[in-house]
Amino acid sequence: MARFIVRRVIQMIGVVFVLSLLLFVWLRSLPGGTVSAILGERATPATREALTKALGLDQPIHVQYLRFLQRAAEGNFGASTGVLPGRDAFDVFLARLPATIELTITAMIIAVILAIPLGYIAARRHHSPIDNGAVVLSLIGVAVPVFFLAFLLKYWFAIEYPIFPVSGRQDPSLGCTRVTGFFVLDGLMTREYDCATDALRHLVLPAVALATIPFAVIFRITRASVLDVLDEDYVRTAESKGLTSRVIRGRHVMRNALLPVVTTVGLQIGGLLAGAVLTERVFNWGGIGEALALSYERRDYAVLQVLILAACSIYVIVNLLVDISYAVIDPRVRTR
Repeated sequence: MARFIVRRVIQMIGVVFVLSLLLFVWLRSLPGGTVSAILGERATPATREALTKALGLDQPIHVQYLRFLQRAAEGNFGASTGVLPGRDAFDVFLARLPATIELTITAMIIAVILAIPLGYIAARRHHSPIDNGAVVLSLIGVAVPVFFLAFLLKYWFAIEYPIFPVSGRQDPSLGCTRVTGFFVLDGLMTREYDCATDALRHLVLPAVALATIPFAVIFRITRASVLDVLDEDYVRTAESKGLTSRVIRGRHVMRNALLPVVTTVGLQIGGLLAGAVLTERVFNWGGIGEALALSYERRDYAVLQVLILAACSIYVIVNLLVDISYAVIDPRVRTR
């Protein structure tokens, strides 16, 4: 197991290294460049030359890349010029990360709780009305764009029937105490239960909108995987031995059917953590997805590079955890 983890970690480091190289090249090929983004309309030949020298952009490209890696390892990406002007770019990422994690976890909880049981039931009742209805529901979840569903949810449940808040993470008039940046957790830790409840109410609509695609994907993978496992000889053998349905379901069907589901869940989590841009923009959520869109619009290259590199790293780390969990579930994976 230890050798398997070490091998995966080495692969992860290699992937992050390649991603950092691609990011370095891409950022320096964008129109205007870093100097123009920082100086804006105040740029003069003298100030451009001075800033180019200060940033080391007059050095050979390999020297610039090594300095880029060194600054990235130190968490020094420079100051924001557009999202939060003057604030350290890495601090912008750290300030917005809890919002995206909170939204992602809630959306994935909704998706997993609904998709896995429904996928199992649909597979067990193949071609029944329940199966056909669940398949249609999953197709709708994939086909309807997230931003369109988000606008519909806002109109129905925040404007037409004001059950939930329209946008934001929490009502600022409550004056809630900030501890971790996770508003629900902060409310529970400080025993400000009205703040925790309000944060939960703000979470519902964006989490439901964001959960639709993971739900559809996880449901279809679960259904297909359970159907494959139900046709295996060892399941029929267990049934012929008179084992209870609970034992067959837990030890033989779900344990084997969950292998591809675990991979799918991990990929979905990694994708959502990398930034749910559309959902966060619609609900003014204030996470890294919204910051990514703003940094691109305002040519804030300092924030842009830290967000892209962090998003890639998060995705790779989540996949590493998925590989480890896969090896725990199926020991045969460790030898591959």
